[in-house]
Amino acid sequence: MNTEAEKRSLLLEMIMFATVDGHLHKRELHFLKLVALELSISEEEFQDLFHQETKPIPIKSEMQRINQFYRLALLMHCDGVLHEREFKAIQQIALEMGLNLSAVKRVLEMMKKTPNTVINPIVLMEIFQEQHN
Repeated sequence: MNTEAEKRSLLLEMIMFATVDGHLHKRELHFLKLVALELSISEEEFQDLFHQETKPIPIKSEMQRINQFYRLALLMHCDGVLHEREFKAIQQIALEMGLNLSAVKRVLEMMKKTPNTVINPIVLMEIFQEQHN
């Protein structure tokens, strides 16, 4: 992540996604705060993002787009409830990012099957790299 605007944009996209089901669960909020901390976004800036409706800045690097998709997928699973709206929204976001839909679906299915929804980063990248061959 290069600029402050890009960091805020990533977090804003995650906030919008977290509220797509009409409810922000405590675990989702906690996860968002951890990401904000990782991105060096202050608590005040973090709270302000809940009141913004700007469109996220497109992510140029494919690796960063995959990383953001995976963050969203983790966020989707962190409250323990998979909503149909979340599932449809994450697929739409992934398409808008230019990610391969079959790879996206494989990752989401794999996450459902693992006990803690965490996928090895190497496996995650391999799934998306297979689509390039």
